[in-house]
Amino acid sequence: MMLFYLLGTIALAAAVNVVAQRRVFYSALFLIICLCALSGLYMLLQAPFIAAVQVIVYAGAIMVLFLFVIMLLDPFSAVPLSEKKRYLGYLGIAMGTATLVLLVPFLLSYDLSRVPRNVTGMAAGTGITRRIGETIFKEYLLPFEVTSVLILIAIIGAVILGKKKI
Repeated sequence: MMLFYLLGTIALAAAVNVVAQRRVFYSALFLIICLCALSGLYMLLQAPFIAAVQVIVYAGAIMVLFLFVIMLLDPFSAVPLSEKKRYLGYLGIAMGTATLVLLVPFLLSYDLSRVPRNVTGMAAGTGITRRIGETIFKEYLLPFEVTSVLILIAIIGAVILGKKKI
């Protein structure tokens, strides 16, 4: 149980730092930490396949792509915040406070007796990797294929745009 709280705290602190950092590069690094902590939480839920996919796909491939694009855009050049944009910080604080004011009463009134207590026992007997594969390739085959075509188009577009700049 302590490991759950530790990983949850790391994920939460890293997620807050993703939003709070001034430099985009550091935000991306904190996002990697958050994704790895979430992977640890998936391992605690006895879902090793999802944990591995979380690390390999999101914390690995996607974040390397994000960092590559961030470094191409020169994130370390100083962009001063003009007087016109200073209100955005106050707007963000106001929106966060409003969200808390709306969420806290809901969370306090939520009936915790409806939450299943033995989540790992429920997930252990299902063969989660097999169920994920069956669901993707039976029920969601068309969206899966459309997504793969869109990713291919994005890769081709990135190569074409990259060749023009070089």
